[in-house]
Amino acid sequence: MWSLTGRVSTPAVATALAVVSLGALAAAPAWAADAPATAANQPAAAAESAVWTPKEVQFTYMGFTSTYTCDGLRDAVREMLLHLGARKDDLKVIETPCSGPPDRPNPFPGVKIKMSVLTPAPGNPPPDVKTVEAQWKKVKLPYPATGLQAEGECELLEQFKDKVLPLFTTRNVDLHATCVPHQLSPIGTQLLTEVLVTDQKKSGTREASAADAR
Repeated sequence: MWSLTGRVSTPAVATALAVVSLGALAAAPAWAADAPATAANQPAAAAESAVWTPKEVQFTYMGFTSTYTCDGLRDAVREMLLHLGARKDDLKVIETPCSGPPDRPNPFPGVKIKMSVLTPAPGNPPPDVKTVEAQWKKVKLPYPATGLQAEGECELLEQFKDKVLPLFTTRNVDLHATCVPHQLSPIGTQLLTEVLVTDQKKSGTREASAADAR
């Protein structure tokens, strides 16, 4: 059955994954629920100085297990870019010309990406270079997909990691994925990384002060 984004799954695989998921939940240790509270008690990361830097790339997807419509790939990629901290104001994700109807899965959908991402500021930036305060943020992809939908993005995550993720300032990149053509993997699919993003608390304070001044 085709989903809205053209992903494919089989009843047998879906049943197997459901059993695995329930088993994992049952086996989860009791202290897992306390993890968020423990993390909240950790000291806040120090802010770093960064600058917005323009980036461009053309990304073409080729998958065997999951396929996408042209606008479906555009939406999935845009969501990941925003989650990684691309600046929303000037982000452009434009689908490349599609072969066939735009609402049907395409064998080679592609997008052209233009965006601004944060990179570390130079030691002594020129006066005309505007810097912003940034911090490292832990990010998990796919977002917001979970369960079977996340498993269906295995091939997309592999290709996104190689072609698009290097445009961001990242560290500790860790991809958990075993992509097998025409099969959904029961072991889990996720991409973990730390990425340099704006310091939301200080940005919010500055925006509030500017609004008060007006």
